[in-house]
Amino acid sequence: MRLRFLVIYSLSLMFALVLPGWGQSSAGQDSTTTPKSAHTKKKARGPGKEIGKGGEDIGKGAAKGSADLAKGAAGGVGNLATGHPVGAVVSTGKGAGEFAENVGVGTGKGVTKIGKGVGGEVKKLGHKSENKDEKSQ
Repeated sequence: MRLRFLVIYSLSLMFALVLPGWGQSSAGQDSTTTPKSAHTKKKARGPGKEIGKGGEDIGKGAAKGSADLAKGAAGGVGNLATGHPVGAVVSTGKGAGEFAENVGVGTGKGVTKIGKGVGGEVKKLGHKSENKDEKSQ
């Protein structure tokens, strides 16, 4: 009896939630707005955002690398505990290698973005000083 009540209650609840969606048919509606083109130009990020994204990439690389290092260390401990010393060394070495790869890639991407952001800031400062020189004359 309780199971039957639960099934009926669940079905009626789902029906009550879906029913309003069926009433909103889009087939008869005319769209007065024109669709936007598929190739919209992306707005360039400002220098501050670029520097922030660079820090984010460095953090992502360090996090992924740390996870790989932990997996390798855990696998090495497991292999060592089961009496497989060669497997332990292989697992630990693989984890350390993946750590170095992820940290290196993340740092490279991050430093590139930070450099791009700093260059953008210097460019902005250069334009501001030119404008001040023109106004003072």
